[in-house]
Amino acid sequence: MQKLIIQGGMPLSGEIHISGAKNAALPILCASLLTAETLAIENVPHLNDVTTMLSLLRQMGISIAADGKRTKLSAAHLSHFVAPYEMVKTMRAAILVLGPMLARAGAARVSLPGGCAIGLRPVDQHIKGLQAMGAEIDIEHGYINAKAKRLNGAHIVMDIVTVTGTENLMMAATLADGTTVLENAAREPEVTDLANCLIAMGAKIQGVGSDIITIEGVETLNGATYRVMADRIETGTFLVAAAASGGEIHLKETRSDTLDAVLDKLMEAGAAIEHGEDWIHLKMNNPLKSVNLRTAPYPAFPTDMQAQFMVLNSVATGTAIITETIFENRFMHVQELKRMNADIKVEGNTAVVCGVASLDGANVMATDLRASASLVLAGLIAKGETIIDRIYHLDRGYEHIEDKLSRLGARIRRAS
Repeated sequence: MQKLIIQGGMPLSGEIHISGAKNAALPILCASLLTAETLAIENVPHLNDVTTMLSLLRQMGISIAADGKRTKLSAAHLSHFVAPYEMVKTMRAAILVLGPMLARAGAARVSLPGGCAIGLRPVDQHIKGLQAMGAEIDIEHGYINAKAKRLNGAHIVMDIVTVTGTENLMMAATLADGTTVLENAAREPEVTDLANCLIAMGAKIQGVGSDIITIEGVETLNGATYRVMADRIETGTFLVAAAASGGEIHLKETRSDTLDAVLDKLMEAGAAIEHGEDWIHLKMNNPLKSVNLRTAPYPAFPTDMQAQFMVLNSVATGTAIITETIFENRFMHVQELKRMNADIKVEGNTAVVCGVASLDGANVMATDLRASASLVLAGLIAKGETIIDRIYHLDRGYEHIEDKLSRLGARIRRAS
């Protein structure tokens, strides 16, 4: 099992390019199921989750040709309507084949998903919505079995805000008979990116970026060429790394308009930030200050940045209160950070973080994707050597992270 070894204590400084967004690329790859024509997707990141999704789509009968970060998918001849447990257990996003496969082929059998152990994340909203559109669904032996001659438009009010639920139902609705209205829809930029891809394929979608999305079904969708948006969570992670280490960083091929809540908190922590259409520049001119935060659905502070800010608060002046409202198990990185001398107390969904002078290098273990990123950040600012085990979590969501960090001056290497 591979691990990362980090010698901390160096401020990060330099320029890097941000990769395409994993959480946008995965549903857009699934959108290829909706058309018999070729969908060409640009800026696809090289990540373990992307590799798993491509393998899943390939075994369904999709022809795939990858050239660098451009991937062409052709679902002209779908042959296998099953997403098996072996391919779904490591990645929750595999549930995203359910809606488009049912809409296009009239049948789907999808294993209940796995992924990071950060909470229950049920799929009941997906099932409820598809049933409202006329699908017959039952769950047996850990599989969702769905069938429908053709889905019908419906008015669906989701009980909770769910990103994958919104994406699944939106894709299914593009080929439904009639108009579908999704209320309490997720507003995340990745949902908007998927919607824009579907529109490029001929879908009729209104209300993109709002909590009410209206989809008028069409008979068929066509192929298209679409570029995946920049990864806002990778962007935020590198910005926090630079801020926590007292450095300066210039990020290219990224967007600031998807990160308003994160940028506001970084400036509150003492960072000076400038940005343009496709770049962000951060410099730490002031001492690092603690910042309180509360996670919530977009456009509020993202749960995927909570762990990284906990590291920042661990070495900032003052005391911070962090409240996690999205996932019930998303403080598993706390025990590992405490091994590095962080002063953190957890009660329920709230963590109280008291800043210390410095963190100490230690042997730690990653428990999920964003927790692994937080441990890398902690290792970068700690005194001495940090060894991080189970870094396969990291490879699910960060492309070439040690190479990018090395270009910023980090002393980091991978070992067996």
